[in-house]
Formats: sequence, C-alpha cells, structure tokens
Amino acid sequence: MIDKWDVNGGEGLGKKLDVKFRDEEIGALRTLLKTLREMEEFYDCIGGIIGYQIVALELLTQSTYEGEPTNWSHHINESMECQFLEIHPPGVLDLSQDTEYAYQAALWGIEGLLDLGEIYPLGGSADRLGLVDPDTGECLPAAMLPYCGRTLLEGLIRDLQAREFLYFKMYGKQCITPVAIMTSSAKNNHERITSLCERLRWFGRGRSSFQFFEQPLVPAVGAEDGQWLVSGQFMPVCKPGGHGVIWKLAYDKGIFQWFYDHGRKGATVRQVSNVVAATDLTLLALAGIGLRHGKKLGFASCKRNSGATEGINVLIEKKILDGKWAYGFSCIEYTEFDKFGITDGPLSPNSLQAEFPANTNIMYVDLPSAELIGSSNNETCLPGMVLNIKKPITYMDQFGIQHCVSGGRLECTMQNIADNFFNTYSSRCYKGVEDVLDTFIVYNERRKVTSSAKKKRRQDDKTLHQTPEGSLLDIIRNAYDLLSHCDIKIPEIEGNDKYVDSGPPFLILLHPALGPLWEVTRQKFHGGSISKGSELQIEVAEFLWRDVQLDGSLIIMAENVMGSTRIDENGEPILQYGLRCGRCKLQNVKVRNEGIDWTSRDNTYWKHDVQRFEALKVILHGNAEFEVADVTIQGNHVFEVPDGYKLKITSGNSGLSVQLNPIEEKLMDSGNWFWNYKIKGAHIHLELVEL
Repeated sequence: MIDKWDVNGGEGLGKKLDVKFRDEEIGALRTLLKTLREMEEFYDCIGGIIGYQIVALELLTQSTYEGEPTNWSHHINESMECQFLEIHPPGVLDLSQDTEYAYQAALWGIEGLLDLGEIYPLGGSADRLGLVDPDTGECLPAAMLPYCGRTLLEGLIRDLQAREFLYFKMYGKQCITPVAIMTSSAKNNHERITSLCERLRWFGRGRSSFQFFEQPLVPAVGAEDGQWLVSGQFMPVCKPGGHGVIWKLAYDKGIFQWFYDHGRKGATVRQVSNVVAATDLTLLALAGIGLRHGKKLGFASCKRNSGATEGINVLIEKKILDGKWAYGFSCIEYTEFDKFGITDGPLSPNSLQAEFPANTNIMYVDLPSAELIGSSNNETCLPGMVLNIKKPITYMDQFGIQHCVSGGRLECTMQNIADNFFNTYSSRCYKGVEDVLDTFIVYNERRKVTSSAKKKRRQDDKTLHQTPEGSLLDIIRNAYDLLSHCDIKIPEIEGNDKYVDSGPPFLILLHPALGPLWEVTRQKFHGGSISKGSELQIEVAEFLWRDVQLDGSLIIMAENVMGSTRIDENGEPILQYGLRCGRCKLQNVKVRNEGIDWTSRDNTYWKHDVQRFEALKVILHGNAEFEVADVTIQGNHVFEVPDGYKLKITSGNSGLSVQLNPIEEKLMDSGNWFWNYKIKGAHIHLELVEL
C-alpha cells in the first residue's frame, strides 16, 4: 500500500485519502512514509514492518514474563537448535604478556594495510552524551563531540593516517585506506558527518576513499502494551536500530563490493567514542593476526570494569541437534547477564563476571565471511536482536510536554555476527579448541584498548567511567607509560577520584604519527623531565626530544605533520606522506613559563580548551624546521617559522642566538634530516639521517 501513496505530492495524497492536510501535517506524513518504506525494505528478512512488530512483541512478552531483556536470536537458536549450551571464559592472545608475538602480529598488520578497509558505525543517537550545538541548541551526534581540539571523527581519521604514515616510513609507498561509514538521520547525523568531511576536504584522502550508508530509523515501543510511542500526528518516536544492522545494510548498499573494488580482503571496525582504540599495537596486531591466519572474525578485549555498560566475550560450547559439537567466541551484552547467571555487582575473586574479558566492539572482520551473513535472507543477517527496556525513553509531545516512559526498540548488535562463525566437530573437544577456531580474541591492558567518551558526566559521579573527563585521564596515563620508559621523569597519576574537582595533574597530547607503535615513539624521546602542572602538545611526526626539562607549556604545531597535499587528476587535494614535512629537534633544552592557569573555571581539559598565563609555542608552516640546543627558554614566546625556512636557536653571548635561514632547494622535499625506519626481526629500529 505504501508504494501506491503519492509521497511527493501533497494535494494528490489528500485526495486519495479524502482528507485535507495542513502543510506541517503533509511534511510529517512524508517523513513517516519514508520511515515506513525504509523499514519495509530493510526488514524484509523478518517480514518487513509487520515482522518487526511481531519480533518486538515476542521479545516484550518474554521480557515481561522473565523480568529481564531477552535476546531473540539466542532464544530461538538455543532453544530450538541445540541440546546443550555452556559458556566458558575464553582463551585470549595476551599482547601484554607475549610481547614478541605482539610485535610480530603488529608487523603483520602494517604489512597487510593494503588489504584492509576501515568501518565506522556512526549511526547511533548517543543520547547519554547530551551533546548540543552551542549556537543553535540542536542535538548533535557523538562524531561531532569536540575532543582534544578536534571532533571525534577527525580523531578516527587521524589515527588511521598515523598507521598509513608508519607504512610509508617502513616501505616507502603511499597507502590510502578506504573508509565505510554507517550513518543515520538521527540528530541530522548523516548530513553533519558528510558536511564535516566536505569542509575538511576529505582529510586529504579524496572523496572516492569514503563510502556512506545510512541506516533506517525504527519506532520505539512502550513496555506496557508494545504500541509505538508517538510525539504527534504521523510522528512515531524513532531511533536507529542498533549497530548490528551494519552487515545487512553493507550488503544492500554495495559496501562489500566497494571494498573488493579497492582490493581489500578484511576490515577493522571501531566505534567513534572509544578514543584509545588505536593506542600502541592492539589494533594493528588484531588485524595482522586476522589476515595472517585467515580468520573470519577477531575481537580486541581487556579487563572489564564492574558496572560499566559493556558486555563480555565468551567461548560458547553447544551440542547441536545432529549430535555435533559447535565452538566459537561470542559476546553477551550487559543487559543479558542475569539470563546467564552473571552478576554485575562489585568484582570478587569468586565472581563469574571476573573470569570474562570486556567486549569493546573493536573487531577485525573477513569481508567475504561478513558479506555471506549480510546477504542471507533471514534473521541471521540481523545478529543479536534484543529489546532492551531497562533504559527509559524521553521524548517531547506535540504540546511541548516531556514524557519519560519505559520502552525500547528492536536493536541488533554487530559483534554477534560471531554466532555465525562457529566451528563444528563430531565429538566434544573443549580442551585446546580455541587455537583452531575461525574466531579469535586479542587482549591487552584496558587503557590501551578502550576508554570511551560516550556519556555526559554526572555531578555525583566520582569514577568518571565512560565520560570525556575519564577518557582524557586514560590518555594521560598512556602518555605517562610511554614517556616514563624514555628516562623522562613525570609525576605519577592517581585514581580518577583524585581529579574529579581539580582536573588532570598535567596535559600531554602527542600526535599518533609519532608512532603509533610505542617502540617507535620511544626512540624519538629520551631524557629530561615534565613537571606537575605542565602541558606538552606535539603535533609533528619528524621530531627529536633529547634531555628536555619542561616546567610550563610547550606547544609545537606543524601544518605538514605527516606530509603535504598535492592536487590529483580529479582536482582533489591528496596527502602525500613524507613530502615536505615539518621538523623539530629539541636537545638539552630547559623550558620554563607559567603555563596553564589551573585555577580558571573556563578550562575544559578534555576539549583542550584552557587558559594560559604563558607558553612556548612553535608554529611550523609548510616544511619549516625548528631546532633548539643547549639553551633555557623562559617566559612567553611564539616562534612562527615560514614555509621553506629553518629556525635555529642556540646560546649566544647575550642570551639566545636566533638564526633564520632558507632550506636548500634540493632539500625542500626531504628536509635537512629525517628518521629512517628499518625492520629488524619483529622490531622497528630508527636511525637519524642528516643530509
């Protein structure tokens, strides 16, 4: 019937229904018809709109009966297709313990970068973040959160480019990874994200390296009667249907074929709110193992925080109806813990939850395997369907009255695609089976794997878990771990509760292209100290720190962090890695100034929006170079070096000796010096080359 309605012509629509509509009603009806048509088409695998409602009612009935959320896929599959099911703590590849294997796996990941794509599920509404446009008051999606001086989406691309820069430094070849982004219309998500990419000129990657696919919105149902919640005439309350729709949607929209056209075999999947996912080697090792061993799916995992809204990774063992035994790694959402006898209170040595690592939604997927699931014309292509009615739904009706009711919408979970990759055996073989499965789990220290800026901090929250404030502290802890191993003295960081009211003890923000592998970064830093209350921001990849003592603020900003752009045949600027990079050397330098005003109430540290008394700021335009040796720089200074010049500061008879000289024409592209990356065994060694 929807296909016969005239969505585009208001008059025709009214005549066919023998009703007169106001303009705003016609607009609302058009939106409703668009939503219904998208639902009917997308959920065809379960019966369209009617099938969606039936599944929602079934789940609601089970949830009401059992007093808990129910996973429909598990309920149907496990009750009808197996005789026995048991969950076990999974065996993991612990990157923090087997460091040599971790380095080797990371090298596999770098080598395989030309075989990898990147997938970002950005369609969620991120209601817990409470992000609004300060100018218009409009709600914003999580990807637009201004974090450490840039949006979260810019942070994802920046991390990806750091890996590509590492590939260039190791192999001398350009690599641009294709990125597929799932958006939605929630909070104008799709338009805002595409506009950001256009405004930033596609990050110097070209429009053709991005593909967008928009997930449909689905209606929320009330927990009391299963009826759709409505905010006005023709206006159901709609939300995105969870990130699990990504596999079917990717198939429907040709995303898998697009990746194949770019020569890709696998992809890494990462959520936008997790700001530490690319720290050190976790992501590279995950992809490396998946590619090297032909795995269908891999998870990056870590220790789980009690009370966090995150699920767990498990090993599932089940005896299916034909008498065979099936094994595979999977996930259990935190909303289902009660169903599996897992308590979510304080951890104890005997707690079942303590045995299971956290599911972080960082994944490696084999693209043909994922496509096979996404193309299946049944409920399999919508993994982990669940109706979670634990969270209240807040909405405004047509009279401006706010409602807060118990309800939910049918959601899918992308990580539960793993349920389709079980290996089967003729007999029970629980011991040792994990090494030969098509799925795998890598494990690392938590703050190298996950720390999210996914919810707005409450005033009474002392833990700061999953808030921008808490994730910034984890970034700083990572910086401490990174630099303290370089013989740099830095104050230790205490627990989050110590900084609830005071802000962090210091700020260190390092561009990921300095590594991103820590063993690379650590060869660029050695000696010196960073005092409490100091601020260090390094936005340049070709960088040397030797015996620098920092007491105050030091900010080094390069226009060409990893290279410079050139216009391609399509008229688009493309970043050429290694070409005309900015460069900075600091040797035996003392930097002393008043730095940040830590008492200012205007400081928002996680935005890197702070008030300063003084700072030493270096701005490198184009391929500019900055070198300082054997001096003390005290007070407030800004050194701005023009493109094509080298500024050198040394000690003179009456203080600082400042020399500004042009770079030789033959050295314009390469610079006066650079780091040469060499592979030795499973490690990367750096050599400083002077020209």
